[in-house]
Amino acid sequence: MSILDIPILSRIRRNHGLEHATLTILSQRFPCHRLAGYSFPAGFFLLGDVPTEQVRDAVVQGLSRMNNGERTLAVHPNCGTNYIVAGFVAGALAWLGMLGAKDKRDKVERLPLVITLVILGLLVSQPLGPKIQECITTSGDPQGMSVVDISPLRFGRFPLHRVITQG
Repeated sequence: MSILDIPILSRIRRNHGLEHATLTILSQRFPCHRLAGYSFPAGFFLLGDVPTEQVRDAVVQGLSRMNNGERTLAVHPNCGTNYIVAGFVAGALAWLGMLGAKDKRDKVERLPLVITLVILGLLVSQPLGPKIQECITTSGDPQGMSVVDISPLRFGRFPLHRVITQG
C-alpha cells in the first residue's frame, strides 16, 4: 500500500481532482471570473462569484466526466502545486549557485550564473508541476465518490461555495 492510498490522503487527492475539474468547467463558462479552490478530506471550497446552480452543474459534470475516463481534468494549470514546484526548483538552484560565496563581491559576480540557473529551473518545472499533480497531489479517479452537498457561503466580502463529498 502506497502512502497515497492512506484513506485521508486519498480523499484529499480525489477532492482536489474534482475541484480542478469543476474549476476547468467553470473557467470555460466564466472566462473573466477569478476562481480558486481549496480541498480538504470532506470536500472542497470554491472561491468565486458564480451562481450556485452553475457550481452544482459543474461539479456534477466534472465528476461524471472523470468517472467516464477524463482523468486529465484533475490536473489544472493554475494549481498551487505548479507554483510550489517552480519556487522550490528555482530556489534550490539559486541556493546552489551561491554555495561557497565568501563575500558580497563574490555573490554579485555569481548573479548571472544564479539568474541562469533560476531560469533553467523555471523551465524544467513547467512539465514537472503538472506531473507531480497527476502522480501525487490529485487523483483523476473518483473511486465511487459522490457529492453530498453544495452550499453558498460568504467569507467577508468574498463569495464561495462549500462542496461536501463522500466515498
